[in-house]
Amino acid sequence: MKLQSIFKICGIVLLSICIQNCGTTNKIQAIKPEAVSKSNIAYLTKTSYVGMPVEIKIKDIQKALNQNLVGLIYHDSILADDDIEMKIWKQSNIELSYEKGKIKSELPLKIWIKYKYGTNFMGLNDTREFNLSGKITLQSLAGLSNWKLKTQSTIEKTQWNESPTVQIAGKQMAITYIVNPALNWFKKDIAQKIDDAILKTCDFKPQVTAALKKLSEPYLANEGFETWLTINPSEVYATDAQLMPDKVVMNLGLKCAIQTLIGDKPKQNTNWDKVAFTRVKNIPNNFNGTVAAISTYASASRVITNNFKGQTFASGNKKITIDHVELWQKNSNMIIALTMNGSLNGTIYLSGLPKFNSETQELYFENLDYVLDTRNVLHKSANWLLNGVILKKIQENCKYSIAQDLQVGKQTMQPFLNNYSPIKGVFINGKLDNLEFEKFELLDNAIVSFIKASGNVNIKIDGME
Repeated sequence: MKLQSIFKICGIVLLSICIQNCGTTNKIQAIKPEAVSKSNIAYLTKTSYVGMPVEIKIKDIQKALNQNLVGLIYHDSILADDDIEMKIWKQSNIELSYEKGKIKSELPLKIWIKYKYGTNFMGLNDTREFNLSGKITLQSLAGLSNWKLKTQSTIEKTQWNESPTVQIAGKQMAITYIVNPALNWFKKDIAQKIDDAILKTCDFKPQVTAALKKLSEPYLANEGFETWLTINPSEVYATDAQLMPDKVVMNLGLKCAIQTLIGDKPKQNTNWDKVAFTRVKNIPNNFNGTVAAISTYASASRVITNNFKGQTFASGNKKITIDHVELWQKNSNMIIALTMNGSLNGTIYLSGLPKFNSETQELYFENLDYVLDTRNVLHKSANWLLNGVILKKIQENCKYSIAQDLQVGKQTMQPFLNNYSPIKGVFINGKLDNLEFEKFELLDNAIVSFIKASGNVNIKIDGME
């Protein structure tokens, strides 16, 4: 073969190689940074005050009182000391009402009396038994003592269905002058019976304790990410009872720490049998809790991938487009994988620290830079991509709004604050006013945004069994 022909063939080969190289984009293969498992997560604690207006309807007290106070309510069995034996029964239901700042009680009675009359001289004496019925009216001051409704009752008047009489020597003799003084003598005892029955009936500590125990149980806010809301009590406050026209109102308050935890169900360590309360004049009910808003890496990746649609990043005649974005965490930093095509094909890896813009409610990445191995690969094959202007443009698109996540976090709490009834007769209501970002935590498969939630919470105890 002639030398000229050989040169011609070599030239054609070199030209084809050049054309091929010029028409093919560079491919890079950077080493993928592996995710690091994170088993522990920090959580925030906030001191909150939960107001508990305890409302006990007078009709409920009346119902419970009639259940507690039945049959024989007084018995004086000694005749010799004052010449009178007496038994008093509750004849029908007690009726309670409000009157001039006090509880008015009307107690229908049936009374049996044995009365010794005459003189002991020459044995000239006798006894008579008689029955009578009537109604006594009591006035009671209401107060709060050791979780119980405590009353101080006094008998105001006695009304007889018929004037008390007894038949002696064939004649009906009025004995009102005997019975009324006798009842006056036992007024304190009868009133004390009523007070004791109300005290026993209106012990609302079991209800309050049951409500607080239920309230302090860990609440599963997000099952998929094992997010728990806990309320850990530290103090209980109480104001004096106030008597209203149809109810007795007492304000209790719970000082507690509200926490959000990720992972296994936390233990409940409060010993409610040892919790005492302090009497105070006023109880705050401001709520400061921590709500966990969770964004999965998969959903964040979709949002950021969408941010890159239709955008081209260029340097001279070199340009790329981003096809896909994937996120994960490593050592408290976010790894951002960008799969691209154009003048460069393959995947590059960036690392950055997640931050939050409170004005736009967006998550972005601070100090975003190429992972070391990616930087080394680009130095060799695509040094132009290390241009700071291109990295800045990429960083501008690596962000997404968590406004929807904040609302989801708020909605997670809402069922707990919307007439939630952990036990019968106990209702929890409240509202969240402000949501304020506090910090991030990176899980294996999600970003947890801890949000400070403020508002108020009330626990209403209404109805007695």
